[in-house]
Amino acid sequence: MSLKKTMMIAGTAMLFAGGAIAEDMTIVSWGGAYSASQENAYDIPYMAKNPDVNIIHDASSNEAVAKLRAMNEAGNITWDVVDVVAADGIRLCDEGLAMELDADTQLAPAPDGTPASEDFGALMVADCFIPQIVYSTTFGYRTDMVGDTPPTSVCAVFDTTAYPGKRSLEKRPINNMEWALLCDGVAKEDIYDVLETEAGQAQAFAKLDTIKSDVIWWSAGADTPQLLADGEVIMGSTYNGRLFSLIAEQNQPVAMLWDAQVYDLDGWIIPAGLSPERQKRALDYVYFATDTQRLADQAKYISYGPARKSSAPLVGKHATLGIDMAPHMPTDPENAKNVLLPNYEWWADYRDDLDAKFQAWLSK
Repeated sequence: MSLKKTMMIAGTAMLFAGGAIAEDMTIVSWGGAYSASQENAYDIPYMAKNPDVNIIHDASSNEAVAKLRAMNEAGNITWDVVDVVAADGIRLCDEGLAMELDADTQLAPAPDGTPASEDFGALMVADCFIPQIVYSTTFGYRTDMVGDTPPTSVCAVFDTTAYPGKRSLEKRPINNMEWALLCDGVAKEDIYDVLETEAGQAQAFAKLDTIKSDVIWWSAGADTPQLLADGEVIMGSTYNGRLFSLIAEQNQPVAMLWDAQVYDLDGWIIPAGLSPERQKRALDYVYFATDTQRLADQAKYISYGPARKSSAPLVGKHATLGIDMAPHMPTDPENAKNVLLPNYEWWADYRDDLDAKFQAWLSK
């Protein structure tokens, strides 16, 4: 049975359970294969346990910070739980737009009783941010468009002579600026020190200038997989789970380029300013959706590593393909030979300024 049909049946059952209309709860995420994995692992079982709740899905996470700022300004918070990347979670926490939580009293312990704070460990990067998965932003390329020498380095993105054709890059500075400096000779360990300077920013933009006319810019995570599937780009950046879906589930002529993949975290925040009833419901959902079993269950549907230590041993095979999921994780040793580690606090400090500069550069 299709996910859409399953959700419709589940939603109808929940809507009229007990003869009462269920209360809506809006969950905001990224859409595509990622949201589908959350719906399967979290939402369907949650609604089965809670027939008084009807989950509404919104795929606006790429605009989460701006929209939550606007909602807060208007005094009308319409979202209940929001999936964001770590840097945005830190910003929302710093700006008072996300509620703070005590992990050890408001999140589930591990099955052996280990407190949540220890189970998540260093991935708890802010008091408002509850991690779900470790993922990476990396590149996929069309195997039938690269000739006899498939790319092995991320810097192939900047080599339009060896690999002519359109590329797709995300329409924001994060990751693009790091790759630009790396491929312009800056050592990995020096990237953020260089990027902090006006000269370093100019250097990154100058490198991006060399391929600007060959780039199709994306905003939604589903964009690059579609562009690759349609053969409109030779290579493009997106989340590794989206590429897994394209390659393993859709059998497209696409391969992964793991070199200089950028690790990141995705997790939940609960907006500040919810009514006590909505806050209680949101906390109940997050408690359920971030327990050990649920995070392991998500890995059945998408190749993202669960954020809890206790979930890792429970990761098994793909729910429908039956393949071992471990080799498809960004954290697999073969895939993690050259990783870029983002500086979340740096981006929380500089994101607004670089967003403005990036948009100004795009408009030139």
